[in-house]
Amino acid sequence: MADSTPASAPATTTDGPSRRTLLRGAAIAGGVLMTEAALGRAPAYADVEYDVVIVGSGAAGMTAALTAAKRGLQTVVIEKAPTFGGSAARSGAGIWIPNNEVILAAGVPDTPAKAASYLARVVGDTVPLARQQAFLANGPAMISFVIRNSPLRFRWMEGYSDYYPDFPGGMPNGRSIEPDQLDGHLLGAELAHLNPSYIPTPAGLVVFSADYKWLTLSAVNPKGLAVSAECLARGTAAALRGEKPLTMGQSLAAGLRAGLLAAGVPVWLNTPLLDLRVEGGRVTGVVVTRNGVETLVKARRGVIVGSGGFEHSAAMRAEFQRQPIGTGWTVGAKENTGDGIEAGERAGAALDLMDDAWWGPAIPLPDQPYFCLAERTLPGCILVNGNGVRFVNEGAPYSDVVHVMYDRNTAANPHIPAWLIVDQNYRNRYLFKDVAPLLPLPDSWFTSGAAFKAATVEALAQKIGVPAAALRATVTRFNGFATTGKDTDFHRGDSVYDRYYADPFVKPNPCLAPLWLPPFYAFKIVPGDLGTKGGMRTDARARVLRVDGSVIPGLYAAGNASGAVMGHSYAGAGSTIGPAMTFGYVAANDIAAS
Repeated sequence: MADSTPASAPATTTDGPSRRTLLRGAAIAGGVLMTEAALGRAPAYADVEYDVVIVGSGAAGMTAALTAAKRGLQTVVIEKAPTFGGSAARSGAGIWIPNNEVILAAGVPDTPAKAASYLARVVGDTVPLARQQAFLANGPAMISFVIRNSPLRFRWMEGYSDYYPDFPGGMPNGRSIEPDQLDGHLLGAELAHLNPSYIPTPAGLVVFSADYKWLTLSAVNPKGLAVSAECLARGTAAALRGEKPLTMGQSLAAGLRAGLLAAGVPVWLNTPLLDLRVEGGRVTGVVVTRNGVETLVKARRGVIVGSGGFEHSAAMRAEFQRQPIGTGWTVGAKENTGDGIEAGERAGAALDLMDDAWWGPAIPLPDQPYFCLAERTLPGCILVNGNGVRFVNEGAPYSDVVHVMYDRNTAANPHIPAWLIVDQNYRNRYLFKDVAPLLPLPDSWFTSGAAFKAATVEALAQKIGVPAAALRATVTRFNGFATTGKDTDFHRGDSVYDRYYADPFVKPNPCLAPLWLPPFYAFKIVPGDLGTKGGMRTDARARVLRVDGSVIPGLYAAGNASGAVMGHSYAGAGSTIGPAMTFGYVAANDIAAS
C-alpha cells in the first residue's frame, strides 16, 4: 500500500467471469457445475434436502430465513463463522426504512411520495427504478413482519437526519430506527454463539446508537450527563431483573435468531460454502463443509445468498477496487471474503458496484481500525491532505468523504492518508473513541504511527510530513471561519446533518471552533469501510441475473452479496441493514409465491 496514486477505477458493472474466477478452474459440464471435479477431487457428498437454503446468518440471511419459515417452507441457514450475526451483530444497527410503522407512530411526517423522491435523488440512475420501488414498497412490511414474528422491537432515532436533508423528500429529523433493548437470556445457550460487537458497551450501561451523540458531549453538555445517567439506570434496572441487556447490532442479531429458534429453523455454524449446485441452468442447492464432510444441501425451491461482501478478500479488493486498498482498514466481519459472490459468478451471475464500499474515514489503530463519526464533525478539528490543506467538509456523510479522498489522491497531491488535526481544547471537551476528555490517549496509538502530538502546529506538520507553512495557513484560515461561523470553503455546518454530532454550546456555528490550545494532535485517516457494497446483480424480486439480463432460476441474493440498492450513495443511517433485511424478505416471499 505504499503507492498513494489511485489506479484507474474498475468498471462499476462487471460482465462475465473475472480472471480470478477463471484461474480457479471452475467448469460447467453437462449442465451441472462441477467445480470440485474440475479441481481433481471427487466429491464425497452426504446429501440433505430443504425447501430453501440460506447462505449467511447476518441481517439479510436471518430475515430471509424467518420469512421463509413463516411462509411454511422448510428452511436451513448455513454460516461459515463459528458465530451468527455477521457484520450486523458488530454494528450500531441503524435501519433506514421510510414509512415504517415505528416512525409513523412517532409522528414522522413521511409519505411514499417523499421517500421515492428522496431515494431517486440520492441514487440517481445507477440502480433501476424498479429495485428502488421494491425496496420502498416492501421495507415497511418487512419491519412489521419482524415485529410480529420475533421479540424485536424498534425505536425511532429522533434527530438523526437523513444524510441529504435538503434533497426533495429528505427528512431533517430522520427516518432511521434501531432495535430496542432485548434480554439475551431469550437465546439460552445460543447466546454464546452471538458474534461480538465491534466496540463493546461499557459494563453496567445500556447504550443505544442514538445515545452516542450525547455521551460524546457528556463533559460539556447537561443533556450528555443526563443521557449518561439514563444509560446507567437502564443497566442497573436490567441487572436487578436478572437480564442480559442487548442493544444495537447485538439486539438485532439476537432477536432475529430468537425468531428462528421459535420457528424451528436450524443455523449451521462452522459450515463454509464451497459452491452452488447448478443443474440444467437452475441452482438446486449448495455444497458445504459440514462437520468435516462435503455435503450437498439440496434446495427444492431456491437458494438465497446473504453471505456478506468481500472486504476481507485481498485478491478481490485488488482486482475490483482503487488503490491503495487492503483488508486491514475494514470493520466488517472477518469471514466476509466474497465466497457467495464468487460462487454466484461461477454460476453465471453478473456483478455490480464492485468498485465501491460502505466507506468511512478510519484511524488505523494497532488493535483494529476505528470508524470515525462524531470525531471529525465536532468543533475544533479539521481534515487535511498530504499537502496540509483542507479538501472536504469534515461533517459530510462518511461515504462522501472517502470518495473525495480517492478521487483527488495523486502522487503530487496525496489524500491517502489524510490527517485529522485537533487541539488540546478539543481533547479537553469531547470523548474520542472510548477515551474520556482530559485522559491521555493510549501510548500504542503514537508508537504505531496512528497518532502524533506536538507543541506547535509547525512541529506537528514536520512529524506527519506535510508542509508546515501550508498547515499553519490552513489552521489560520479555518480559525477565521470559526470566528464568523461560516465555512466559505466547504460549508461545514450548513446542513442539518452536519450538526447532528456537533456541540450546540459552541457559537455561532456548532461545527466550528478554532484550533488554538497546544499541544496539537494528528490522527492518520485512511479509507475505512463497514463492508463492500458490490455483488451479484439482482432484480426487483431479488433474483440473480446473468449478463444478458436473464434470471438464474433458483438463485437469490440480498445484503452485501448483491449490488446495493443505494448505488454509490448513502441515504441515511442504516442504508446497509435496511435494504439487506428488506431484500431477504423479498427473496423469501418470492420463493414462497412461485
